[in-house]
Amino acid sequence: MGNAKIGIIGGSGLGDALCEQTEGETIAVETPFGRPSDDVIQTTWDGMDIAVLNRHGAGHVVNPSAVNYRANIYALKRLGCTHVIASGAVGSLRDQYAPRELVVPDQIIDKTYRRAGTFFETGLAAHIEFAVPFCSVLRRHLLNCAEQVDATTHDGGTYVCMEGPAFSTRAESEMHRIWGGDLIGMTAMPEAKLAREAEMSYALVCLVSDYDCWKPAPADLDKHELLKEIIGNLTDATQHAVALIRAAVSRFKEISETPSAAHNALELAIWSDRRKITPETRDALELLAGAYL
Repeated sequence: MGNAKIGIIGGSGLGDALCEQTEGETIAVETPFGRPSDDVIQTTWDGMDIAVLNRHGAGHVVNPSAVNYRANIYALKRLGCTHVIASGAVGSLRDQYAPRELVVPDQIIDKTYRRAGTFFETGLAAHIEFAVPFCSVLRRHLLNCAEQVDATTHDGGTYVCMEGPAFSTRAESEMHRIWGGDLIGMTAMPEAKLAREAEMSYALVCLVSDYDCWKPAPADLDKHELLKEIIGNLTDATQHAVALIRAAVSRFKEISETPSAAHNALELAIWSDRRKITPETRDALELLAGAYL
């Protein structure tokens, strides 16, 4: 893919860190779905075009349920992004995923319920395949680049996306473990699903900050000290994630010509009779589905 461009979505901690480290053209993108969380920074890293977006806005002022996921993904699509590397802080539901480590998940369970989860709400019925929610090509590339990062990076895991913004109860945390969840977070959905609808390759780097509440903290640990420890974990994981994402961008030519199933996700997804799709719907969805209409 000669015109490959990488969108980078920074989550908790990493969003501010990436934007502070990135110099480039700042663009305020208007979309049919409203404004994105923040302006997008366009620049190049090691010869690759990138677009950086802070999911929670500068200073982390947008909570997970209030993020305009459709506007964020649409903005990156409008700017020509073909691939998206996203990041997000998570709690670990398993002993083997320790704080300060990174995980590149391969599955997801969606428990969100307050968020607009599709671009195709009216005028057109589209049903994407989502059995493999993260692009296998981009996932493998991230894992291949992990050798350049001084941190443990795990291959695979099931991410449970909860609504938030409150954290889980102990009973919920145990239930997620029984379901087979490995990580708990609040932002991967509907972001990953919308990226698939927009035919962009999407993969996620998870930053483990703590063990959620299924594993009680030491009884003698003051709650202020516990929060300090969690923030320290996230700070370290952020540095590791930035290094991984930079390595993945610098070596992106290794996969820039490798086909991804995400890039033609709508080919068989549109079930509507084309003759019944109105001109207004066609115009509204031209950027996303025009090639199939």
